[in-house]
Amino acid sequence: ASFSEWTGGAKLEQFCLTDKWYVYFFILFMVYVLIMCCNSIIVYLILIHKNLHEPMYVFIAALSFNSVLFSTVIYPKLLTDFLSVKQIISLPACIFQHFIYYSLAASDFLLLAAMAFDRYVSICKPLQYPTIMRKSTVTILLLLCWLFPAAQVAGAVVLGGFKKLCTFVLTGIFCNHAVLKLNCVPSAERAIYGVFVSINSTVIPVLFVLFTYAKIFMITSKRGREVRKKAAETCLPHLMVLFSFSCLVTYDVVMARLETNFSKTVRLVMSLQMVLYNPLFNPIIYGLKMKEISKHLKNLFCHITLRGNIHIYIRQ
Repeated sequence: ASFSEWTGGAKLEQFCLTDKWYVYFFILFMVYVLIMCCNSIIVYLILIHKNLHEPMYVFIAALSFNSVLFSTVIYPKLLTDFLSVKQIISLPACIFQHFIYYSLAASDFLLLAAMAFDRYVSICKPLQYPTIMRKSTVTILLLLCWLFPAAQVAGAVVLGGFKKLCTFVLTGIFCNHAVLKLNCVPSAERAIYGVFVSINSTVIPVLFVLFTYAKIFMITSKRGREVRKKAAETCLPHLMVLFSFSCLVTYDVVMARLETNFSKTVRLVMSLQMVLYNPLFNPIIYGLKMKEISKHLKNLFCHITLRGNIHIYIRQ
């Protein structure tokens, strides 16, 4: 089965061959390259530097790895659509996009919750930190952050059915929750299970993060200035990422549950926010705000610049 990914696909044919859409393709392609480079550099730095082999940086590397996977699933198809007269996708590929999209989104929330737990133990229970946050503990947390959301979203996909479709037009630029609206008969079981998964994957992790960081700031407020400064330096980047990502996911939930009739332009802009903003925001925040990563990042660019200058000098 194949169906259009855009509402009013026939109208889109009039615009896809204009210069404007080629410009959009070029901009989106450059953003894709930037996303892949930025996140890959963060993962690379954390892998090669032993002083970054700590739980907090491992979870940051996992977030960047998620962004690489997410972009790889979304961007190639999206870029192809910008240059195509008709935007079509097979049903299995669309379901796969839907699965990866929500699995990685839920995984990001759980990784942020794992980081909040790590910061709580590090700042509030420093003597017990080596005992609690061992390599085995970090490995288990990583597996849970990836496998638990995937299992829950897989259950939602199975309940989705997709045996009998009554429409072949998807209102979006990629396969998000709108794919479930293609079925002829809405499923009450699927809706209830979807709410259950949303609470498990987003609401509970967000509440846990907010509670944990509130506890950290309450405890550090009674200690010295240096402790408060350390807490702010390590916790604020995580809170910024959590806030930005929560806003985007809230929009997606509102669109899916309330079925609000936003205009095509609004849906396009907000959907692009999900695929543009968040994958770029994470490496920029962690690269600039986390002192150790920022230091290694500067050293890497200085090394690349120095080698480039030496190469030019030798050629001259």
